[in-house]
Amino acid sequence: MKFIGDVVLTTPIIRSVRKVCPDAFIAYMGEKGAVSLLEQNPFLDEIVPFDFSRPAAIEQVWVALLLRRRKFDLAIDLFGNPRSALLTYMTGARVRVGPARKGRGRLYTVQVQDDGLSKTAVEFHNQFIKSVGIEPSAHHTEIFLTDDEKREARIYLQWLNREHNQLAVTKPVIGIHPGATWPAKKWLPERFAELAGFIAAKLGAQVLITAGPNDGETVKAVVDHAFPNIIVLNNLPLRQLAAIISHCSVFISNDAAPMHIAAAVGTPTIGLFGSGEDNVWFPYSHGEGHNALRKDVPCHPCHLDFCTRHGDEYMECMKLLSVQEVFAAVERTLYARRSKASH
Repeated sequence: MKFIGDVVLTTPIIRSVRKVCPDAFIAYMGEKGAVSLLEQNPFLDEIVPFDFSRPAAIEQVWVALLLRRRKFDLAIDLFGNPRSALLTYMTGARVRVGPARKGRGRLYTVQVQDDGLSKTAVEFHNQFIKSVGIEPSAHHTEIFLTDDEKREARIYLQWLNREHNQLAVTKPVIGIHPGATWPAKKWLPERFAELAGFIAAKLGAQVLITAGPNDGETVKAVVDHAFPNIIVLNNLPLRQLAAIISHCSVFISNDAAPMHIAAAVGTPTIGLFGSGEDNVWFPYSHGEGHNALRKDVPCHPCHLDFCTRHGDEYMECMKLLSVQEVFAAVERTLYARRSKASH
């Protein structure tokens, strides 16, 4: 699946547009798997999935025809790649908003030029609706889960308790996501393993490891260093994953999709950053229990998928982030959550 975090980060736009246009028909197009997280969103009338598993030529024509039939008045392209620009143009909307980029920018009637100032991903998206007179009124990401989805997730956790004799529902559940799309974004697996041990031993909490379809090698490296019977949730459907994360007391993640899912379902989230920019990709409030951890190094932000430094400097940004520092953040977050619940 693609663009999961990107889709989550656009959810404030949906609420803002609905507030200004309460009677409008609002549709959202995106990658098939990622947009499943928008199901149950009360501010949307339709979700249009783009299925990348199908031949691109066939899928693009099918989606373009569907969008054309809707006769949209306004189309906003928040992504701005060649495919999304073309699909925006093919909607036939009178007003088409997209980024000012050479060549494909001509497919939009309103081109948005980024002002170059430092901003979060949410603030970046807000520029697009501001360009057509819609003032942003929402700034928090959100995923809407049904009561049934939450209940089924709780039942699943109870089943894990019986199967593994490990998860006690009376204990706090803390989630860890050690994977990421690119190696430069990954904290060291052995440190995740040590962190899991600290959490279990010192906080009396249960630890869940979440894993995506490409995280097998990384998760194995964590499990090989971790305490016995660590529980791994492999490649769950996104909405089931979101529902399970909603039951976690704290969620710790590299800069990856589950980090954004966790914050959007209201779980206090600790994001671990190396090559990426936490001031851009972690637009989550410390006051709501969210915390980004990052160490300053001379090469940050490098925007690299693979670290190109050598020797002791290889992955220095991640090596400087200690287990003790991350554990202290988990401990503070869990204590704050308990204090809030008791008042």
